[in-house]
Amino acid sequence: MTRKDASSSPLIDIESLGFDAGAHLLVRHALDALAPGEQMRVVGCAPGWDVMLGHWCRAQGHPLQWHTDDDGRRLAMVCRDSRYGRWRDAQQTGRSDPRAADAIAPRALSTWGLAARGAQVEAGSPAFAFRLDSKQEVWTDNAGDLYAQAVAAQWNADEAIDWSVEFELPEPVEAAVVQIMTYMVENENAALVVPARFLGQLHPHYRELQAALAIQVADEARHIDVFTRRIRHKHREPALSTAGGQASLKTLLDESDFSVASFLLSVMGEGTFVTLLQFLQAHGPDPLTRQIARLAARDEARHVALGMSHLLYRLRSEPDLRVRLGRAIEQRHGALEGTGGLNEEVFDALILVAAGELTPSAVARGYALVQELMRDMADGRYTRLVRLGFEHAHARGLALMHTRNFM
Repeated sequence: MTRKDASSSPLIDIESLGFDAGAHLLVRHALDALAPGEQMRVVGCAPGWDVMLGHWCRAQGHPLQWHTDDDGRRLAMVCRDSRYGRWRDAQQTGRSDPRAADAIAPRALSTWGLAARGAQVEAGSPAFAFRLDSKQEVWTDNAGDLYAQAVAAQWNADEAIDWSVEFELPEPVEAAVVQIMTYMVENENAALVVPARFLGQLHPHYRELQAALAIQVADEARHIDVFTRRIRHKHREPALSTAGGQASLKTLLDESDFSVASFLLSVMGEGTFVTLLQFLQAHGPDPLTRQIARLAARDEARHVALGMSHLLYRLRSEPDLRVRLGRAIEQRHGALEGTGGLNEEVFDALILVAAGELTPSAVARGYALVQELMRDMADGRYTRLVRLGFEHAHARGLALMHTRNFM
């Protein structure tokens, strides 16, 4: 028990409890209630308690003096050190609340490792090689909000989509849907792998971004699943994948800079894909395809928002990054100039899907809608580039220069 009066330091009596049976818990918690430099008195009657208290105080770093009280008992005067024991040289890792002014460190130390942000990390902890350890390189202030929105918007493919809905499409139109879904799976594989690769390089100190990227990976895995299920819905197998399409996506996987990769994937590629999914939601020839496109578009819009938010954050203090981003589009365009880009089968499939049937008037309508789709995609890229601070003429040229593979 602990006693205190106005004329003395707090007194804790550990009674017959030995340090080998838990007495250190009473002493430690009583010390924790004191401010650094304050003292308390300790008495006890267990055999050897004073020797064990002396050992414990030396190990923990608390100064200790011995006195005799008015009753002739041996009494310890313990002074609380500011940081003690194993934690004397511990490192503070920011604050768990991201709203605190000093919560997010400009650079996360390798010796913080996997510790929770805000924890005290014991000296001597191993160093971890997280390549993305700079706030400026990865951060966005609303990563936590975007993660919370993503959690609230998660959907179960078995419950959110009516797989039992009945429909029959003309064989050429069903084949066109399968070709588009095959193409979508291929692109979503890239959209999964790119953030997953950076996720393993990101220091856990930036946990809000870590969580946002992790749920983005989960979104893409779900999209791959539902696109594949749509392919097989009428007992078909995936269709065609071209060398040009694979080459286009490989350039995304080859990009080692987090910001540039986010720009090419999320702002340029996934932003274009949102427009494509909205097109399929509006013009898909069957209710199942339209349901899938609606749900996937909602997820992809969040991915675009995360990429935009990060780039806007970084550009505020590093405007020269804009030059690198523009150059990345130009270099990618040059690297893919000799490829076929969007394969003929996918382009024709989009026309057939929008047409709904293989008749001259329907195909003419579908062709016009796909031409409008291409313009809408370019306009969307232009709008996002302007928002990132590109001059209008430059933004228009870069928007038109984007890979013909859409992603």
